[in-house]
Amino acid sequence: MPIIVNLDVMMAKRKMSLNELSDRVGLTLSNLSILKTGKAKAIRFGTLEAICKALDCQPSDILEYVREDKNRSPR
Repeated sequence: MPIIVNLDVMMAKRKMSLNELSDRVGLTLSNLSILKTGKAKAIRFGTLEAICKALDCQPSDILEYVREDKNRSPR
């Protein structure tokens, strides 16, 4: 998938655990884990806003678009 989720990178920069982020954002550990591992198919703007507020970052710090090369096999 060409959208890369860098949530774990921002959490590490802010020295924040998944448990702490879960408490601050009001999402279950399971849902945050799905997002963190890049397995989520969608994210609500309200959720993205809450994560950015908790981590004091911009959406672009968490989400990254990488163009897929048609000749390269998927990850």
